[in-house]
Amino acid sequence: MMRYFISVRRAWCLGLCMLFLGTAQAQPWRLSSELPDAAAYGVNLEMSDLSQVRAWLDAGLDPDFLADRIGTGLMFAAWFGDIPMMELLVARGADVNKVNALGESALMHAAWRGKLAAVRWLLAKGARVDSGPMRWSALHYAVFAGHWEVANQLLLSGADINARSTNGSSVLMMAVYEGHEPIVRRLLARGADTGIRNDRGDGALEWAFKFQRLGIARLVADPSEFSLAANRPKAGWGRPQRSQAAEKTPAEEPAATAQATPADELADKIRELDSLRDTLASRGLTESVKKMDTRIATLRAQRARADREHTPAAVLEISASRASPEDQRMRIIFGTDGAPP
Repeated sequence: MMRYFISVRRAWCLGLCMLFLGTAQAQPWRLSSELPDAAAYGVNLEMSDLSQVRAWLDAGLDPDFLADRIGTGLMFAAWFGDIPMMELLVARGADVNKVNALGESALMHAAWRGKLAAVRWLLAKGARVDSGPMRWSALHYAVFAGHWEVANQLLLSGADINARSTNGSSVLMMAVYEGHEPIVRRLLARGADTGIRNDRGDGALEWAFKFQRLGIARLVADPSEFSLAANRPKAGWGRPQRSQAAEKTPAEEPAATAQATPADELADKIRELDSLRDTLASRGLTESVKKMDTRIATLRAQRARADREHTPAAVLEISASRASPEDQRMRIIFGTDGAPP
């Protein structure tokens, strides 16, 4: 009996030693004190690996070190709504108001992703609710992404409902752009200004008609404004009013005053979506980028068709001499007004 007990005890000790050795062999890569590169940092943040991030911070890692995507560790944690990671980084000195190369803060990332708990946590830690004049704000992001609970929290915390982005677009315009009618209603109930226009001359009403959101158009305009807008030629909607150079040659004048065409409107929309695509790509949103690429490709095909429809009609003329039939001449004759010559 004693011999059996000793054998079992030896087996148990051996198993415990094996387990310890196995754990010791598995842990060094996770608890490395060697400071990470941006990619390794991003991977461990995404895995919510508190132990490894803590070990790196203990080894001297800057709490505002930039990951390979999104921005600092705090921005990354806010993106995923990882409050324990946020607590660790802020406790070690991370700046809650630091911005990345795109001017985005941790609060803006949490708002974009609809992470309400993370938004509240950041606000409680002193995150600025507004970004300043003519800057994208967390409220812009929340409304654009359709997260009303987050938007409401930001408004209750003092966010400027009429904040304007870098190109002058309002928060209300973001809701119109994405067709978030319930949010449009709530913003209007809170006093959102329907008269704001961006630096291209577009406002909430222009965007509502441009993107064929007539229900929203009725909300952002009184009946007389809506009726007046609805009676305008469709080709005139959404045409941006770009700033003109101080000096213009006579040759440029016809192009500047030419009537907008459907192809022009599509070109403007493609440019807007290209800009949005770049923003999504910078955040690593691969699936969203793929969907946006499909949408842009469809619009480009529509633009090509519109270009063909508005190209002046042409006739191919072939002439030859009876004396020399092989001596042929060809020319293309275009109609001056788009009609056959």
